[in-house]
Amino acid sequence: MADVAEPLVPPPQVVHIVEDDEQFRLSLLDLFQALDIEAEAFEDAASFFARASTAASGCLLLDVRLPSVNGIEFQAKLTGGGYDLPVVFMTAHGDVATSVTAMKAGAVDFLEKPLRTKELLDAIKSAFSLDESKQQERAYRIEMRTRAETLTPREMQILGLVASGLMNKQIAFKLGISEIMVKLHRGSGMRKMRAKSLAELVRQFKLIG
Repeated sequence: MADVAEPLVPPPQVVHIVEDDEQFRLSLLDLFQALDIEAEAFEDAASFFARASTAASGCLLLDVRLPSVNGIEFQAKLTGGGYDLPVVFMTAHGDVATSVTAMKAGAVDFLEKPLRTKELLDAIKSAFSLDESKQQERAYRIEMRTRAETLTPREMQILGLVASGLMNKQIAFKLGISEIMVKLHRGSGMRKMRAKSLAELVRQFKLIG
């Protein structure tokens, strides 16, 4: 069996500030620097998408009212652009409808300016925690795909059928092979995937499928 690749080292968590007000943007950078929290600032959506990596970790601290693309539209563009950063919104012109839209779209929090330091830090902490969970899930998905690459075509086929809910007898009939061969390929494949139960195998195949 091929060696499984070592887990990737996750990138550092960074607060990605997107705020068109330069003075406020710089004040946020100063605050995070004083608190020893890594941060990077962008004046608008275009500069973020031009400079920020899709592998970026941490969170977005995003102003709702941005030039060209507002914060809600920006949030919608993230997934399409391959980004998976939790979003904390901030605005001086908040309203219930906008905040509900943002939260339904997956925002971690919706903060009104002037920002209160404790509320801001609580929101950043929650966003970092969510991002950490996402990073772990991504790392697990990469590891499962690496393990799946060690499977033979027949093992992959049989494990896929097992994960879909078919029993050994049903798989044997479907593939026109003996039940003993199904058991052999199933056992070998599950050892390679390091799946200790059917439930774990089903989860693995959802990630690699």
